[in-house]
Amino acid sequence: MAVAKRFIAGAICPRCAEMDRIRSWEQHGIRYRECVSCDFFEQLPIEDETLPELTTRVNQAREEQSQEDFQPVKILDPKGH
Repeated sequence: MAVAKRFIAGAICPRCAEMDRIRSWEQHGIRYRECVSCDFFEQLPIEDETLPELTTRVNQAREEQSQEDFQPVKILDPKGH
């Protein structure tokens, strides 16, 4: 029986820093993760809940933008009216 390997959306490889290159699968009570762009490979016991969450673009804090970062846009009429 083939094991289904799934990509982790938004995951950043801890070794090469490429996004969306980590895939994960479970087999015999062990969770595996690997990067398809470099030689990163990791195996984790499934029952260990104390492991830190893998950094993704979804779970990172966004930088707040101030109103000073925005400028009004002037729309010009191409006919000159």
